[in-house]
Amino acid sequence: MPFAAITYDIKPGYEKELTEIFANFRRVRSSQVRDEAGEAAGTILATAVFLRDDTLVRVIEYTGDLEAVARHMASQPGVREVEAKLKPYLTRPRDTDTVEGFMATFRRSLLNTVAQISVRDLQGAAG
Repeated sequence: MPFAAITYDIKPGYEKELTEIFANFRRVRSSQVRDEAGEAAGTILATAVFLRDDTLVRVIEYTGDLEAVARHMASQPGVREVEAKLKPYLTRPRDTDTVEGFMATFRRSLLNTVAQISVRDLQGAAG
C-alpha cells in the first residue's frame, strides 16, 4: 500500500497546542474514496502525524488514486476543522478553505517518495 506525506511549516514552541488539535480530530465520514464521477477510487487506510520543531508531517496510507484521496480529504469536515485550527500556528499560510485551494496546497506540500517497504509486499511476493 502506498504512503503519502505532506508537510506543514509551523511556529516552534506550540507542541502542546498542535497535539491537542490532532488529538481531537474528527475522523473522515468514510475511508472509501470516490472520484468526481462517484466511482470507487481508493481507500484511506491509516494516517499519522509527526511533529518536531517547526515541521509537522501528516502521513497517509492509502490505496488507489492519490489525487482522489486528496479531493476526498478536502471535503471532510474533520480535515477542514483541523486546517482551520492550524492557521494561527503556520509560518506559511495554506489556502485550504476551498477544495481547489486544498488540492493545490496538498500538491505543494507533498513530499517526494524515496522508498516504501512493507512486510505486506514481501508476503504477496512469496505466494
